Amino acid sequence: MNSRSRWFLSCFTFVLSFTLIGPVHAQDEEDEALAEMRRLIEEVIVTAQKKEQNLQKVPTSVASIHDEKLDVLTSGGMDIRLLSSRVPSLHIESSFGRTLPRFYIRGLGNTDFDLNASQPVSLIYDGVVLENPILKGFPIFDLDRVEVLRGPQGTLFGRNTPAGIIKFESKKPTHQAEGFGRISYGIYNTVQFEGAVGGPVAEDILAVRASALYQGRSDWVDNKFTGEDDALGSYTDIAARLQFLYTPTYEFSALINVHGRDLDGTARLFRANLVKSGSDEVRDEFERDEIWVDGGNEQSVEEFGGVATLEYDLGEVTVTSVTGFETAEFFSRGDVDGGFGAAFAPPSGPYIDIPFPSESADGIPDLTQFTEEFRVASNDWETVNFQAGVFYFKEDLDVESFSYSTLGGGVEDGFATQNQETRAVAGFGTLDIEVSEQFTASGGLRYSHDEKDFTAERVTSPFGAGPFGPKSVNPDAGFLSWDLKGLFEVNNDVNVYGRVARSFRAPSIQGRVLFGGDVTVADEEKILSFEAGVKANLMGNRARANISVFQFTMDDQQLTAVGGAGNFNTLLNADQTNGVGFEAELELLPMNEVFITAGASFNKTEIDDPTLGIAPGGAAGITVLDPVISDTSASVSIDGNSLPNAPEWVFNATARVAIPVGCRGEAFLYTDWAYRSEISFFLYESVEFMDEGLVEGGVRVGYATFDRGYEVALFARNITDDVSRTGGIDFNNLTGFVNEPRTFGLEIRRAF
Repeated sequence: MNSRSRWFLSCFTFVLSFTLIGPVHAQDEEDEALAEMRRLIEEVIVTAQKKEQNLQKVPTSVASIHDEKLDVLTSGGMDIRLLSSRVPSLHIESSFGRTLPRFYIRGLGNTDFDLNASQPVSLIYDGVVLENPILKGFPIFDLDRVEVLRGPQGTLFGRNTPAGIIKFESKKPTHQAEGFGRISYGIYNTVQFEGAVGGPVAEDILAVRASALYQGRSDWVDNKFTGEDDALGSYTDIAARLQFLYTPTYEFSALINVHGRDLDGTARLFRANLVKSGSDEVRDEFERDEIWVDGGNEQSVEEFGGVATLEYDLGEVTVTSVTGFETAEFFSRGDVDGGFGAAFAPPSGPYIDIPFPSESADGIPDLTQFTEEFRVASNDWETVNFQAGVFYFKEDLDVESFSYSTLGGGVEDGFATQNQETRAVAGFGTLDIEVSEQFTASGGLRYSHDEKDFTAERVTSPFGAGPFGPKSVNPDAGFLSWDLKGLFEVNNDVNVYGRVARSFRAPSIQGRVLFGGDVTVADEEKILSFEAGVKANLMGNRARANISVFQFTMDDQQLTAVGGAGNFNTLLNADQTNGVGFEAELELLPMNEVFITAGASFNKTEIDDPTLGIAPGGAAGITVLDPVISDTSASVSIDGNSLPNAPEWVFNATARVAIPVGCRGEAFLYTDWAYRSEISFFLYESVEFMDEGLVEGGVRVGYATFDRGYEVALFARNITDDVSRTGGIDFNNLTGFVNEPRTFGLEIRRAF
């Protein structure tokens, strides 16, 4: 056991033991206060503008997930993809399973599965931007809230935010002893423990909080090719966080955060010929717990990092420094063809026939990221407030790609490497002016300069093509992002706002040369977005409704042609992409024992580039819907297509019903539902590589004290066992992968 694993184990053991045997305090007076508060919808505090604000007074489209809803969604061992469609305009998918999530907001995202791929959605975890896709999969545990900021956020937040931001805020140490533990057991031997304990070490000077997460599942998928039952599907995912809050004086505070993750499990399960040719329906023979593969499958992740947040209150202004350091190692191997044998090498089987085998792996032997942000902000001046700062980002990334000869016993027959060094600097400032008691105007500027040094080399080709490279490219770009916004207070309960914003994403590089023969670069993309909305508290704070409408134009959008007949990844720029839509969110407390939430979004995206074409997939039986550019071309036009993984409609809803039991507790029923409409997996459109829609529901029923100090509940996720495809592989056969299965179990929670 290495030192990093021992750190995980010691932190996890400490949190588990303390939360299970820790003290419980009397709650009689607090119960009465809580019961009174339950009659109103609580104010939601967010940090969407790098300061604590009431959600209703933030002039941009923001959603927040917190408290019980966050606990419910994380039941059953699910990873970060659990947030998909749980917020309007948000979609998340991954071709790696529990790692490397790809985020889409308002239809804008990136389907590229390479390990250096950039995304137009940034993820901010405890104030630090996590840029590489492996870092973006860090588990969700012991959080205060999740915030989703929709639309460009380039003036306040650094690196690549034309689509939006997802912010995770951990619960911080306090000078009051507190903690919780929740443990569950469910189908497939799924075990989850989440817990935290914290409190003062030196009164009013030093506080600590230790948090831990364990998620585990046994193998549950039979490999019909090898005849092995329960061969695949398992994982063990451990994460921990240790925080120290040092407050030696009223003016100064230092928050130190050390965190890590250790994952070992099954990579994504690809399934050959998942759909019928000429149809988007899953074939009749499909069974979730069966697969026919003859290749290897494994996945591991190790992450470790730290954040130091220093704040000094100088009276008129506060100076803040946020320093972050992240490291990671990653390896994932899978049977990409999803079947066994080959058309030229029997045996084969019904519906599993594949033209040729494809087994590959990708790894990150070394990833380091360093960030520093230094800013100065005014302390609630009367009519004018400001923030200004500088930002620095540095990443050093090594990527290795492997190919294996499945028919040759799984020996390595291809190897390629990539190295990418990224440096970015930025200066930013925002100004808020209270024009009148009812109207506040805001503006922001940020100049960013981004440069990359990239080298790719193929050492061994699986096709005998010989070495390639090394080939280097060095793109760089500078851009001035800005936004203007205004908030008008109609009355104490209703605010309306408007916002226009300009942002960008730096140039991207695709150098997956193991199967291809070139390195491609996409120029920076730029977005101009218009947004307006209304935020209202209704029915005497027993209801809250937020609605936003938006329109954007993206110039030179970076697109990734994934797969195709040669399984190449190619970057290109579309001349223009247009989008329009709305988001609506409602919270309602019709009676003290019933709480309802609902959300909806409509996103219409369209590529506008009459000259842009790509080569469609080479899978046998594919039905391409786009027109061929010319009689002599193998490319099809994607002009007018919607963006991939961009559902037009997203709906979600939750309902909680409680029945008081005695004077301290209640029986409750909580249900949650999410729907996303049809999506296309690729830039081109085909019948087979679309999914008509996904509907997933969850339910939780149990008993809890009013303060949730004790809770016991039965839960189920994806209770209808909806089978929906979440992605595909188009270069070999009609391969795809599906959403998570129905799970259910029992959970016990204790808090103090």
